[in-house]
Amino acid sequence: MYKDFFGFKARPFAKTPDPKFLYMSRSHREAYARLLHAVEEHDMVLLTGGIGCGKTTLSRKLMDELEGRYRIVLLTNPRLSPLEFLHVLALRLGVEKPANNKSELLEQLGTQLFQLYQEGQHPVLIIDEAQLIPHKDVFDEIRLLTNYQLDDVNLISVVLMGQPELNKRLAHSVYEPLRQRIGIQFSLMSLQSSEVAEYLAHRLDCAGGRRDLFAPSAVKAISRHSGGIPRRINQLASLALLEGFGRGVAQIDADVVESVADELEGL
Repeated sequence: MYKDFFGFKARPFAKTPDPKFLYMSRSHREAYARLLHAVEEHDMVLLTGGIGCGKTTLSRKLMDELEGRYRIVLLTNPRLSPLEFLHVLALRLGVEKPANNKSELLEQLGTQLFQLYQEGQHPVLIIDEAQLIPHKDVFDEIRLLTNYQLDDVNLISVVLMGQPELNKRLAHSVYEPLRQRIGIQFSLMSLQSSEVAEYLAHRLDCAGGRRDLFAPSAVKAISRHSGGIPRRINQLASLALLEGFGRGVAQIDADVVESVADELEGL
């Protein structure tokens, strides 16, 4: 509706995790550097962050960076039993007929990982929303993946991404063996108030619009109401653009933002 009115080539605040629109704040830059380093070192990494902070978009950027050099296995719904988890992993790694027997399945995984190593392919398992993993036994299987190794290299890298409650869960003593296998971890933070203006300008620029479409007063209002959480910023900015379109204004000011802030609070 408002694309033509504001001169956009694409929607600047869409809900999809498009890495082209990713704004690399200081926290996002550090998180991404650690993710990339862990993969290159064939290590296990844990990334946590609040809802809407940009973890999934970071994973998409990581996948784009690794494409062609690594074999990516992405799990976005990890609500699996231990055997289901191993079965899905085997299929994604190219095992044609994964066994229903766990011991045979583990043997198939080991054989396939070594075969991929000989072919120069390094698998990377990315588990998004890892706080949804229902069983400790699944975490045990994830930990045991690090046992597939040669003398000097692990045969698979593992990226665990989840909400802050994942840290609380893994802090329990029963997860100590897994924590010892995690080589790198990082907690992704929301945007600082000083970064919100650049975030908005970046996404507007990527969409082909004016970087100053949001007046400074609007930026302050968005920062205050969103708490610096990218998803909340997107929701509020999108509603503000729709409201601004309805009013026929050339620039979004604080009055427009405040008029839709209550609507955001109800989402």
